[in-house]
Amino acid sequence: MFFVFQFLTIFIICSCFLACPILAKYQENDSVTLWVNKAAPYVNPQETYSYYSLPYCRPAADGDHKWGGLGGVLGGNDLIDSRIDIKFKRDVEKRSICELKLDASKIARFKYAIDNSYWFEFFMDDLPIWGFVGEVHPHRVGHNTHALYTHKMIQIDYNRDQIIHINLSHEMPKPLEEGRTLDMTYSIKWFPINISYEQRFNVYLNNYFFENEIHWFSVFNSIMMVIFLTGLVSMILMRTLRNDYAKYARENDDMETQERDVLEESGWKLVHGDVFRPPQNLALFSAVVGTGAQLATLVLLVILSAYFGKMYMRRGAIITTFVVCYALTSFISGYVSGGLYSRNAGENWMKSMFLTASLFPFLCFGIGFILNTIAIFYGSIAAIPLGTIVVVLVIWAFISLPLSLLGTVVGRNWSGTPNNPCRVKNIPRPIPEKKWYLRPSVISLVGGLLPFASIFIEMYYIFASFWTYMLHYYVYGFLLLVFIVLIIVTICVTIVGTYYLLNAENYNWQWTSFFSAASTALYVYLYAIYYYHSKTKMSGLLQTSFYFGYTLMFCLGVGILCGAVGYLGSNLFIRRIFGNIKCD
Repeated sequence: MFFVFQFLTIFIICSCFLACPILAKYQENDSVTLWVNKAAPYVNPQETYSYYSLPYCRPAADGDHKWGGLGGVLGGNDLIDSRIDIKFKRDVEKRSICELKLDASKIARFKYAIDNSYWFEFFMDDLPIWGFVGEVHPHRVGHNTHALYTHKMIQIDYNRDQIIHINLSHEMPKPLEEGRTLDMTYSIKWFPINISYEQRFNVYLNNYFFENEIHWFSVFNSIMMVIFLTGLVSMILMRTLRNDYAKYARENDDMETQERDVLEESGWKLVHGDVFRPPQNLALFSAVVGTGAQLATLVLLVILSAYFGKMYMRRGAIITTFVVCYALTSFISGYVSGGLYSRNAGENWMKSMFLTASLFPFLCFGIGFILNTIAIFYGSIAAIPLGTIVVVLVIWAFISLPLSLLGTVVGRNWSGTPNNPCRVKNIPRPIPEKKWYLRPSVISLVGGLLPFASIFIEMYYIFASFWTYMLHYYVYGFLLLVFIVLIIVTICVTIVGTYYLLNAENYNWQWTSFFSAASTALYVYLYAIYYYHSKTKMSGLLQTSFYFGYTLMFCLGVGILCGAVGYLGSNLFIRRIFGNIKCD
């Protein structure tokens, strides 16, 4: 237990360290770098291209690149030094960047960008800056004039030797005319303020959107659902089970009464000789349960780290923390999977271990490979470079895989001894036909409704922040509460479904309990389809494939996580109820 506590503490400290912003201080007249990053259409925020994919004039010498770590590259960032001369606390009234001579090709590309409301992103001192390419001036005769913003006015607020806020505005839009030469200019204004460095990112946080009454009400509603559901489950199951146990507690009944009870006996007690029979595809089942336990721990660690470390303040910090912590928590997946496989008398534990270590990463890698191919075809900077892919594979091969192996060995030796309350009979009991609503497929589909209802509102905020270019998700306290609610609701609903399945004398509860909880992901994906068609204006193969591809990755993780939690909760419940009866 102490080892686990130390392990989790190390994760949180490491995650917070990854998330801590780098404190930058300047002296007067020190150079301040303006990094240009990407450009994208407003309705397709993930269809990102290099800023210089637009026909802006590049600096005389090719600017230096700033990759920003693993998370920055995976997030589709490619920062290039703009070579614009900016000095700390030195104002610039108006200075030329370059002269841009327009030809037919450049005009066509700029018009396309303006018609599609292209925005661009800069960075200065790790603070993002956004702006638009140009605007359209309507004319009465029906021909619109496209105007390009040629002057960038940058206002920088500072507190002594630190940059606090940056604001970009545009002036002097010039019409696009073939053969015309445009003077691209910029100006800099510095203003002292009293806001501390720790609060400088607050201006990017949309408090009205995330902390409104509806958001608070949704979390409160989810908590009330948990209280009601846990109370209801406890009342129904305990009352029913108390009556069942009473029959086994009677010791002074005559023989006729006992024989009548046996003849009238039905339900979950009749399957005590089969309920602990190993599930089909034991290696795969152990792998998904182990992976789900790892993902549950991982999500909790990332949420806590993001809450205490304010990861939204650093570009790519969440992604970096997720990748590193996923590799380190592979011990948990191996431990849970190895123990489960060994307790069910599995013989090929190496197969189970390799499935545990590779199933979810390789599913994500397959989806990512398809998305990366599409991004390369479009020339998008969202394409992950080969070097980064190699780094991720090295992390998996030299950290995740060995830790999974270690966890499997420890799990087999520490928790792999069979300890079932009831002995498994040699001949499986036939499963009787029951009504349609007691079939495993129906129980599995219904089981995900309440867990999805508990996270429905939060899904909207998560989707809105991820698929919008200027919205930062930062309310990780809300997310922590919703995650705890999801775990509790999933366990309660799965226990109820498992109880009804056993009462139908169906002892194949393992996969049913897993899918009953995992079906939450199905409803999340259906909601994603609704969100795509009703809340966004996304279009094109690149953006559509990224939306549904990354949503599929997310839903696979949600399904495996919820499925493992549902199974583990049902397993504890079944061991408890069968441990209180006399098994043959």
